[in-house]
Amino acid sequence: MRTKLKAVVAITGMMIAAQVVAQVTFYEREQFEGRTFSTGKPIRNFERQGFNDRASSVVVLRDDWEVCDDAQFRGRCVVLRPGRYPSLAAMRLDNRVSSVRTVSRYAQIDESRYAPEPAPVYDNRRRGGERLFEAEVSSVRAVVGPPERRCWVERERVVVTDRGRSNVPGVIAGAVIGGILGHQVGGGRGKDLATVGGAVAGAAVGSSVGRDSGGQHESFRNVERCASEPSKAPPEYWDVTYSFRGQEHQIQMTTNPGATITVNRKGEPRT
Repeated sequence: MRTKLKAVVAITGMMIAAQVVAQVTFYEREQFEGRTFSTGKPIRNFERQGFNDRASSVVVLRDDWEVCDDAQFRGRCVVLRPGRYPSLAAMRLDNRVSSVRTVSRYAQIDESRYAPEPAPVYDNRRRGGERLFEAEVSSVRAVVGPPERRCWVERERVVVTDRGRSNVPGVIAGAVIGGILGHQVGGGRGKDLATVGGAVAGAAVGSSVGRDSGGQHESFRNVERCASEPSKAPPEYWDVTYSFRGQEHQIQMTTNPGATITVNRKGEPRT
């Protein structure tokens, strides 16, 4: 029976070596990108490490850590649980962290001081002298954000009908034409009657003409149209499936793993 290892790997190029001893790693940009700074001990002032007010995302591997927006653990402080924090903006600490320290497991901390629940993190550091192997990757699926909605405005031509309104010039023209036709048909008194009848009929025709064509005109209006397009943002993570010793494993990674993944004898990912 196949087993599945569900984990989240939060390691990218520059931090691999640093995480051998680190418990918390800060990134210069959101989504764990840019320059990094890692530590496993309290830092009273990030200025000495050249990382003051530069952190935009962070990965916490173990323990709870308190980050503060001023040196010496002063100012506004937030407690981070183990996990991945792709953006510090939500807790108003983007480019503001100046000091960090671990929190004692016995400390009494109000729940309001904790940051929002983070995404899970998997500690894939090598343990002691454990033997490592290469497992073949069988499938990789890049996961991007939701489709992007794009809207635009088009100028559209429409035909407007003036209902209930007759075309007055059409009525007059119809009466004149009808009168001429009636005068040609009638004779004597009958001619006069025919002229009057022709005028009435011509007016009716002219009115009908006005409703059918003269009562319509073209106009233009702005119409908003929208459509969904695939997101052009980079993948948020990769769903990776690999096989090791006849068992299938699944993990999530922040980078494309390539053809193989380094694992221990249990098939657990390692760096």
